[in-house]
Amino acid sequence: MAEGGPYVQGARVWIPDCIEVWRAAEITRGYKEGDAVLHLRLEDGSALAYPIEFQLPPLCNPDCLSGADDLVALSYLHEPAVLHSLRQRFLEANTIYTYCGIVLVAINPYQPLPIYEEEVIYAYSGREIGDMDPHIFALAEEAYKQMVRFGKNQSLIISGESGAGKTASAKYAMRYFTTIGGCLCDSSMEEKVLASSPVMEAFGNAKTTRNDNSSRFGKYIEIGFSQAHVTGATIKTYLLEKSRVTFQAQAERNYHIFYQLCASATLPELQGLGLCGAESFHYTRQGQCAVAQSTDDAADLDSTRHAFSLLGIPEAEQLELFRVLAAILHLGNIVLRGRDRRGDGCFVEPADEALGLFCTLLGTEASQVIRWLCHRKLITAGETYVKPLSRQQALDSRDALAKYMYGQIFRWMVSRVNHALRSLEGHHNSIGILDIYGFEMFDVNSFEQFCINYANEKLQQHFNRHVFKLEQEEYVTEEIPWVFVDFCDNQPCIELIEGRLGILNLLNEECKMPQGSDGSWAQKLYQTHLSSSYFQKPKRSMDAFVVCHFAGKVEYQCDGFVEKNRDTVPEELVGLLRASKKSALLTELFLEEGDGPTSLQSRRSGRPRMAGCPSSRSLPSSQKSKKNSISSQFRASLNQLMETLSSTIPHYIRCIKPNDAKQPFVFDSRRAVEQLRACGILETIQISASGYPSRCTYQEFLERYRALVSREELMGTDEKQTCSRALERLLRDPSKYQCGKNKVFFRAGQVAHLEELRYQQMRAACVLLQRHLRGWLARRHFGRARAAAICLQRHARGMLARRFTRMLRRTRAAVMLQKTVRMVLARRFYLRVCQAIITIQAFARGMFARRLYHQMVWHQKAVVIQAAVRGWLARTRYSRLRGAVIYLQCCYRRVQARRELRRLRVEARSIERYKQLHKGMEIKVIQLQCRLDEQAQEKQQLMEQLSELNAAHAEEVQCLRAEVQRLREDTTRDAQVQQLQERLAELERHSMKSCLVQEVEELRQRLAEVEATKLQLEEEKDALIQRVLERSQDLEEQHQCAARESRGLLQELEEERARYQSLVQEYTRLEQGYENLRDEMAFHRQSTLRRSPSSESFLGSESSCLSSMSTAPSRDVSDQQPEGQEERWQLVPEGSRLQPSSEVVLNGGVSQDPFEKAYLLLLGQLNAANEELARTREELRRSQAPVEPEERKLLDFFKRRNFTEMLGLGKSPEKVAVDDDLKHAYDAVQVANKLLESQLQEEKQQHEEEVQGLRLDICSLKQLSQQQAALIQDLQWHQGQEGLQQHVLQLREENKELAQKLEKQERITLKLQKQLRAYTKQTQELAGKLKREATRPAQELAASAVVLSQSPVVPPLSGLSQAMLAWRMEDEGRIIKAIITDYKPQSCPGALPDLPAYILFLCFRHADHCCDEPRARSLLDAAIGAIKGIMKKHSDDFNVVALWLANTCRLQNCLCQYSQDESYWQGNTAQQNKHRLQNVDPQSSCHSLGALAVQLYQQLIRTAEKCLKPMIVSAMLESEPIQGLSFSCPPRHRRSSVASAHTLPELLQQLGSFRAVLDHHGLAPSVGHQVLRQLLFLVSGTTLNYLLLRKDTCSWSRSIQLRYNISQVEQWLRAEGLQESGAREVLEPLVQAAQLLQVKKVTEADAGALCSLCTVLSPQQVVKILRAYTPAAGLEERISPSFISRVEKRLQDQYGGGPSQLLVDTSHLFPVHLPFTTSPLHLDELHIPDALNLAFLVTP
Repeated sequence: MAEGGPYVQGARVWIPDCIEVWRAAEITRGYKEGDAVLHLRLEDGSALAYPIEFQLPPLCNPDCLSGADDLVALSYLHEPAVLHSLRQRFLEANTIYTYCGIVLVAINPYQPLPIYEEEVIYAYSGREIGDMDPHIFALAEEAYKQMVRFGKNQSLIISGESGAGKTASAKYAMRYFTTIGGCLCDSSMEEKVLASSPVMEAFGNAKTTRNDNSSRFGKYIEIGFSQAHVTGATIKTYLLEKSRVTFQAQAERNYHIFYQLCASATLPELQGLGLCGAESFHYTRQGQCAVAQSTDDAADLDSTRHAFSLLGIPEAEQLELFRVLAAILHLGNIVLRGRDRRGDGCFVEPADEALGLFCTLLGTEASQVIRWLCHRKLITAGETYVKPLSRQQALDSRDALAKYMYGQIFRWMVSRVNHALRSLEGHHNSIGILDIYGFEMFDVNSFEQFCINYANEKLQQHFNRHVFKLEQEEYVTEEIPWVFVDFCDNQPCIELIEGRLGILNLLNEECKMPQGSDGSWAQKLYQTHLSSSYFQKPKRSMDAFVVCHFAGKVEYQCDGFVEKNRDTVPEELVGLLRASKKSALLTELFLEEGDGPTSLQSRRSGRPRMAGCPSSRSLPSSQKSKKNSISSQFRASLNQLMETLSSTIPHYIRCIKPNDAKQPFVFDSRRAVEQLRACGILETIQISASGYPSRCTYQEFLERYRALVSREELMGTDEKQTCSRALERLLRDPSKYQCGKNKVFFRAGQVAHLEELRYQQMRAACVLLQRHLRGWLARRHFGRARAAAICLQRHARGMLARRFTRMLRRTRAAVMLQKTVRMVLARRFYLRVCQAIITIQAFARGMFARRLYHQMVWHQKAVVIQAAVRGWLARTRYSRLRGAVIYLQCCYRRVQARRELRRLRVEARSIERYKQLHKGMEIKVIQLQCRLDEQAQEKQQLMEQLSELNAAHAEEVQCLRAEVQRLREDTTRDAQVQQLQERLAELERHSMKSCLVQEVEELRQRLAEVEATKLQLEEEKDALIQRVLERSQDLEEQHQCAARESRGLLQELEEERARYQSLVQEYTRLEQGYENLRDEMAFHRQSTLRRSPSSESFLGSESSCLSSMSTAPSRDVSDQQPEGQEERWQLVPEGSRLQPSSEVVLNGGVSQDPFEKAYLLLLGQLNAANEELARTREELRRSQAPVEPEERKLLDFFKRRNFTEMLGLGKSPEKVAVDDDLKHAYDAVQVANKLLESQLQEEKQQHEEEVQGLRLDICSLKQLSQQQAALIQDLQWHQGQEGLQQHVLQLREENKELAQKLEKQERITLKLQKQLRAYTKQTQELAGKLKREATRPAQELAASAVVLSQSPVVPPLSGLSQAMLAWRMEDEGRIIKAIITDYKPQSCPGALPDLPAYILFLCFRHADHCCDEPRARSLLDAAIGAIKGIMKKHSDDFNVVALWLANTCRLQNCLCQYSQDESYWQGNTAQQNKHRLQNVDPQSSCHSLGALAVQLYQQLIRTAEKCLKPMIVSAMLESEPIQGLSFSCPPRHRRSSVASAHTLPELLQQLGSFRAVLDHHGLAPSVGHQVLRQLLFLVSGTTLNYLLLRKDTCSWSRSIQLRYNISQVEQWLRAEGLQESGAREVLEPLVQAAQLLQVKKVTEADAGALCSLCTVLSPQQVVKILRAYTPAAGLEERISPSFISRVEKRLQDQYGGGPSQLLVDTSHLFPVHLPFTTSPLHLDELHIPDALNLAFLVTP
């Protein structure tokens, strides 16, 4: 530090501060060598003379490096720089994660942050660690990626103080691994791994003064992976704090599980445990903090029990465990009393309530418990003594028993969790998560703190060696000549603790001594280790010692070390617990060491026993030698942990606690520095600072410092040589940098020097640009001013000349005007006299006309009022009659509905219920569509009424204008009247004639009448104008209400579509799971058949027999028929008719007696057959895997009867007689079937009559509605202006009521139709069942003859048109295979893209012509199954998915177009109308095809997303279409060097190819628009998420690039004609994000403009972008925290303070609408290529 180069005037340094630890100051006078004082100016403006004693203060880093993602990237690496960077990131950017080399520093924010959602997990998945902002998910992804790539085990080491967030970090890491890794074999393993956290927290966490959920043990969670999938996990625990069970400090609590049980004591299953409030127990009330504010103990117990259930622990074992825990609480309440004052003995009252509960819960004798609580057994060589204990010794013994019991419970719980998480297959690799306590240094430090700090010493040594090893490997890889320096190793301190005569060995030796004590052990320590530099003796305390750890000196109090290390347990009391037979859990908990499976499991897991062993004082010497102390166990487990960590690749997470008050985003610098010094962060920096901490690639160096490179240096093509020459010129000292193979390395401080040179160069360039720009602006201003002056002079001279000319013209014109005016005045006087006389006459005539008009108006209004009153009376009478009729109908329908309800309850459990619910949803969608159409019609009517009223308003305005004109004329006449008055005055003065006086009086009276009439007309005009305005406002409000209702209906329709499509997606998922289960069952059945050859041969013979006897087609398992077609293996299909010859053979003379006889005989045979069938089914179920139900029936039948009996061969005469009886029985059953058919026909007829009656009611209601509409028109025509509005509103309300009733009637009609179909189906099923059961014996006799003689009945084709393809049931599989399974469009060039859909429809038409609905349904179901199979096989092929989506839509549209629904006939030609379906209702098939189309659309979107996702970020953010605009960041330690793999043209080309495929397959344009909208939503959401998760992308230059890319996408949309597709709207969030990065962000006005700009972005996203904004160094200022706070407050006031989502859910799918399009193709013109091999289809 001898040189003062960096310490120049203006440089900034860090000086120590007693409050903030370090404080920034600016040098006001440059430092020279030898100066004793450094002159500084603090941030508050005060001057300071800083004395230089040993070294100069550390320098501050440049502003461009402040807030860096990686602390190692700082140019000056020291403590104040690290502290300032962490504080700035935490407070200004609200960023809690920061890299420090290989360490991730995590600061606890003390409030939930939206950065852990599943979207964030998938955003970090697959990314390099330098691509995204620092995050625990990034470190977890790095570990997961290294494990998958290199097959090496990984580990995450999480450490920190209590309350720093270690447990939360471990849970987030576990959730990341289980989410990304998934589960390979057990689908619940992920839930089990996550369920282990609440269990471990309940039993191992407690509230402390520093943390409400502090882990009081260390754990190592090892997650196993096989083929990159989670297969299981193992948990190892270390050093449980058992002393907390019996003692808690002030404001602390016991373990959570005790308070959870006390809070849930009122539960029925916990009533017998004797629990109450936590304040009632000694072990839970010592801290006086029974209730924690941040926890809900009752709810936490529910979570714990649910986690137990997930882990496979049954409810009974849980209750037994709770019983033992309750016993521990009651044990603490046992009162021990001393016998005398000397304390020689103690006793327990036998009536102690706590003692009774303890013994009852554990099943022990109270007397024995009392005895061994107050006494101790001593065993010598030949005798046994019982020694009484003092009260304090008895209390210690009681507490030792409680700690031992809880330790055993904890051990058992960990073993059960490991058993639940264990994988049977094992694992190939693993990732371990070590959540261990950090370095602890309290006012009083005891044995627990010593063990914790010992573990941290070992971990710090492992950390130092690993960091130093990585640093050296980096230099060796880059071939840098670097001297390997030594680093500070803490091996001497570890030797002091665990050496041959170390602290732990001396402690163990002292524990073996009979009279060993803490004081004697302390003296041994002083004698042995005072010479060590890491061991000190305190000056005051005599029983204490100081150890110099790597994080500082810690003073330990020796009191309690020996006893805690021994962990003495009262063996007599433990023996009582072992002898208890209360439950199996007690036996398992308190087994002898080495006995039972528990110890075996403990040895397998390698976990040290945390619980204590029997007391050394009460055991023989042979057992004493086997006992291990706590320190020995802990040292062994710690060594094993270090071996495990050494065999893995470690990743470090250091958790920092920002303040002790647990306040969100409050940073206490003193507490942070203490933790930084204790967790090894500064050691990492020191190791990095000893070498070359700053590094970057050559390309990054040239991008950043191109301004410093000369033109001659840039002429070369080799980047390495260019950088070397530039650095030789800039730095001059070769020792300050090194050039490796791919990177250039800098010493500490050199990057800051380069940044200063770059800033000076950029500043000089800016000054040069400003100088030239200002000169150009000045010259342009002077030129504009000169041109303006010349122009002003020219215009002024012209104005003066024009003014003189105008004066001459006005003089001449004045003379002409005077002459003309005099003539006009003379003529006007004459005209006034004439006009006065005419005016008087006109007023008189107008008065009489108005009187007549008023009389006519009054008469007309009276007529209108009478008509309205009479109409109201008629409507009132009609409404009363209608209400009475409706009431009667409701009563009758209620009775019918109750009957129907009782029947439907029985039917509700069948599978039809799901179909009805599904169908009901579709009907609801259709009803919503109908309501939308009705609203549109009503809106059209309102628009027509509005236009009529506007026309009337225009006419009224025209009349008012005429009236105004007339009033203006009246005003003129008033002037004339004034003149007449003047004239009359003159006449009165000049003449005294009486006639003139009378005339004047009459004129005055008329004048008054005219004025009154004028005022009345003005009032009427104002009233009319007001009325017109009010009416127009009412009409406008009605129009707005109608528009709002229409929008509401549209939104409701979209929501229904979304819910329907989500149901379709869920149904697809369930169907996939069902098929997987079915495949698994088939696999097991095949394996079972392979294991039993006899069964295989038997089934083979049976199947061959079946194939020879049945004519039904054999189909695959995947092509199952729907319900109603399951009886495919019947010998005589239902509904088919026998030939006349067979009827003659079977039918004989039927009489009454044979009927009864045969009926009884048939019932007996059926009962016997059913019993034999049940027995055979049971035997088959035991011997082989289950088969199909229909096949099992036939197999059972053939097992019972041989083939010869079925054919009727070799019969005896007795059997022939029985056959005659069976013939009679068959004839009797036919008669019964006829009766059932007649009843069915009657029921059908009755339902048809009801439906017809309802249709008539609907027609009458429609007619009534039409009559009311006509009445409204009449009223509008005849009624006046005042009552029109009221009548229209009244009639409209009545219309709405009638429409609602009409809709209700239609719903009732649809309901009755559904009931009718259900009744019909049930009746058919019942009849078919009875027929099958009754005719089975007869069919068994004549089966072969009937089957062999019959062939599939196909109606004649002579009457068919040419628009169908004739096929048989056996051809179904061939058709599906030809046009779906094996269909390849390239094999049929020139064919229609939707040719398979047309062929299927032609076959469907043939089934419709043959009235064979089951065959039609079977064909469509087989087609749907085949298409789903194709989708499974080609799910990643966009072309195939689009092909079958187009065919599915075309088939659905054809079924609708040629159905009986008239709404689809509008676009049909006459020829197409001839091809309509006549017999089969395709409605259900259309619903199935619609669901399939939605599934295909969703699969299409998923396929396209897979292709686009790898391209989005590279194309939208990382590509630079505007070269040279972006400013690269300064060199940093960790940065991804992967170049942009994709560009924006490639992305647009991919989108264009998707659209071309959709157009090629003939999909509707609206479908393509929806696909592009969905894909652009993915592009926008992914880009915005990446922008939010990467700080380096939030800059002005990057926003310019992004906005340019968005404009290119918009231009592509316009070029493709897709600007109206809605795709532009989904890009709006990305546009606003780019604008947000570009706008000015300084003043209050800027904050208001910014809030008004960001209307689509959520407040959380806006604040995140502002906090992550990275200004260009030297060109922009950093956004102030106050500005961000103002913006955040404005956004909260504007949008509310509710929770908002940070990341966009890119998995969201918009509801799809598949439109109906009419096919212009005539079916009889369809050409089928020969390549399809469909020659077997008969074309009529």
